[in-house]
Amino acid sequence: MKILATLFLVIFSLNNLLAEEPDKIIKEIDELILDIPAGTKMAIMIYNPLTQDTLVSINHTETMIPASNTKLFTSAAALELLGGDYPLSTKILADDDDISDGTIEGNIYIKGFGNPTFTTEDLEKLINQLYQSGLRKVTGNVIGDDTYFDNVYSRDDWISEEHANVKLPPISALVIDRNRTIISKKRKGRYRNYFVNVENPPLFAAKTFREKLISYGVEVTGNSLSGQADENAKPLLDSSIKLRELLQIINKHSDNFYAECLFKTLGSAYSGQQGNSFFSTQAILNFIEDNSIYSIGTKIVDGSGISRFDQVTAGALVGLLEKVYFNFKQFDDFFNSLSIAGVDGTLRKRMIGTPAENNFRGKTGTLNGVSSIAGYVTTADDDDIIVCIMFEYTKGGTSKYKSIQDGIIEILAGWKN
Repeated sequence: MKILATLFLVIFSLNNLLAEEPDKIIKEIDELILDIPAGTKMAIMIYNPLTQDTLVSINHTETMIPASNTKLFTSAAALELLGGDYPLSTKILADDDDISDGTIEGNIYIKGFGNPTFTTEDLEKLINQLYQSGLRKVTGNVIGDDTYFDNVYSRDDWISEEHANVKLPPISALVIDRNRTIISKKRKGRYRNYFVNVENPPLFAAKTFREKLISYGVEVTGNSLSGQADENAKPLLDSSIKLRELLQIINKHSDNFYAECLFKTLGSAYSGQQGNSFFSTQAILNFIEDNSIYSIGTKIVDGSGISRFDQVTAGALVGLLEKVYFNFKQFDDFFNSLSIAGVDGTLRKRMIGTPAENNFRGKTGTLNGVSSIAGYVTTADDDDIIVCIMFEYTKGGTSKYKSIQDGIIEILAGWKN
């Protein structure tokens, strides 16, 4: 009975809006929706932001698990609060910034400001610059500082009753190599390499920094420690990534670790204090409220969407995409961060050979029993359409629901008035 009611809504909406071959298009969508197994929870909203016409609205106020579509809220809030040019950095500081004599008198620090992309290779580039500048000795300690965020590294510790299926490395302000290290173990007579999460990110960074300094020929008198840089420490060098570049990795490839680090950065920027999950959540909720986005049923507990405690509606996602669409300062950075159907990211193998290929820009979301997609598609008449399709299911595999999503988007891409 619910499916029949759904079909009536779709037919009613489309009958009034599709001028060319409406029966054919309605039949195609009818067939797609009839293929949904009974008991599936779904929400679909299709909207024209320029005419403000809602083409299809099915359960658009129903609370659903968004999965990685949560990243759209993280991204939009970050762009509004920080701007696309904002640098997320890792900095080298010291008690002494005059190294003309080859010596740093005192401590040298490596401090993270939310740059999750920093690698050992990046560190070596900075050390090489220090060495080329004449540095040969550090009289104090090498200190790793991640106090830009709190030290609650695990999502299970900041999300009440969370037992995520996806385990991430420690979420910290100071990151080297995604806070993982490689160890070798002998198994069946052969050594194999394994990634292991580091337990203490700032100490790990300090040890790595000290070891690399020594390998370059710099004498280090002190030890490797975790701590906080002196407030009078002088900046020497930094390595950074701009927010717009980070968002392209987060959204196109649905990088959960990077998204969670950005989530904490939001909290710090929003509060002007140490970044934590409470401030981060408040930053996103404040963004939703300030932009008058439909918020009933919305609950955000992380930045990536891998928590099943995240709850949003199709109406909220469409409202978010509409607000960004009309934000001329931020739209390009947001739009360019989305995966392109048939081209890249999580959509690279989808909608190939259809009008949606190299046309639809969107974000996918997948968890066990959850499949969602939201984004922008341009019709054959050059009309921009916002689409959100969400499923929670117990029957069938994820490919079935992705196929239904793709089919609807392909129909819209080929729509000609």
